[in-house]
Amino acid sequence: MNLFRRLPLLISFLGILTFAPAASQDAPSKIKSEIGRLEQSLKDKLISDANVAQIGTMASTALQSSSQALEAGRLYLSLEELARAEDLLGGARSVVDRSSRVKSDLPAFEAEWGAASLRLTALDREAHDRTWEHTPAAIRALSESSQGKAIPLLDGARGFATANGPSDGLFYMGQAEALADFAGFCARLELPAAKEKFPLRSFLPELQALQSRTNAAFQPPKSIQLHSRFIALNSTIKLAEELDSSRFYAGALYQYLEAVRHYGMVDAAPLDPAGQTRLKKDLTTTRKMFDASARDDSIAQLFLNRAESQIAHADGSAPAADEWRSAQVILDQVLPAYEAARHPATPLQTASGKTVEITLVRWPYT
Repeated sequence: MNLFRRLPLLISFLGILTFAPAASQDAPSKIKSEIGRLEQSLKDKLISDANVAQIGTMASTALQSSSQALEAGRLYLSLEELARAEDLLGGARSVVDRSSRVKSDLPAFEAEWGAASLRLTALDREAHDRTWEHTPAAIRALSESSQGKAIPLLDGARGFATANGPSDGLFYMGQAEALADFAGFCARLELPAAKEKFPLRSFLPELQALQSRTNAAFQPPKSIQLHSRFIALNSTIKLAEELDSSRFYAGALYQYLEAVRHYGMVDAAPLDPAGQTRLKKDLTTTRKMFDASARDDSIAQLFLNRAESQIAHADGSAPAADEWRSAQVILDQVLPAYEAARHPATPLQTASGKTVEITLVRWPYT
């Protein structure tokens, strides 16, 4: 049963104001310009290095998805895809542009790393000083998530360079720089904020509870058959906890909800044609509810954007089975988790006695 259908009274119909990104032309035009800039850079300077050529192709695909989402009025999804493109392209460009200078010279790598570290440390301080008074929570969440990845990726770049050779650290260095720059790009976007802001707080209790459920679910045969899913789930929980500890609460909420989606996918059943029809209808109803609300539900709308795009491709192609399942999980589990997160958290009950928690995480955030 769709749990979200039990929550209609939680959506505040305080007015007929529609919280829609299309209300401002400034942010969409900036996003469109950034997409165009990156697409032109791929044309002007091809990524021909065999080691990262495939990464360039992936970045181009992400840019196309970002453009399609923007054209469909799904601004938050467009930004999410743009972040992925910036991440991939930044890493690939770093390898191409710096390899000739660094090669196998660790001191040369350290010089590049030191310059990047100074700049990214300053950007990190700036990110922590932002007030976000007049920005939708989804844009703040995307900015904070990107910024929260930047310094760990930069530190990881140094580790890889020391362990495996300087060139191995270049990709992660470029990712770190691109994500920090994207965080700043989001902060400069201008969109009207809703009257009722989301009550951000620490989401550590929810994250701890989800980690406990994840640990319990990590049993054969699922732990073997869905190994990559569990890696993504644990990595997302870890990132959310790091963002939470940095008081990047919008980013923490965004990543917590993404972890809820990963967890839901572990047991999500395939949808038959009748289930697909119901899902389409339910998504339309949910969209109308959010559009009629005066609250800042932009983070929920980001996931709703994603669900809508998963079951209705811009090119008219048929959705994959996992896309139908993901959209259903967003409706049944992610959105109810979002609604619950609006309220004060219930502290996680911990067992008495000494315990040891071991978390296996694949580096980086993948």
